[in-house]
Amino acid sequence: MYIHIGGEYSLSDKYIVAIIDLNHVQPHQTDMTEFMSEHENKGLVEYVSTDIPQSLIITLDRLYVSGLSTHTLMKRMENNTKRDCSKSIAC
Repeated sequence: MYIHIGGEYSLSDKYIVAIIDLNHVQPHQTDMTEFMSEHENKGLVEYVSTDIPQSLIITLDRLYVSGLSTHTLMKRMENNTKRDCSKSIAC
């Protein structure tokens, strides 16, 4: 299923590796700062909207910075999973 992450962006949930709450990333966490800087320098960071960044979506090949909260994104993923399970016997 596809998850709307803000703006005009939707991602397949199969490619999402992690969703990080940027409100909990501290400036002294140099590993996260370096991780984001490396991807930014390679042109692999997409800013989904002009809203205040709240979440970082890590996929297999890119990083997406979204103004949507991690709570909202997780709810969307859960709702899609529930919808998929209602159509399938395997869930």
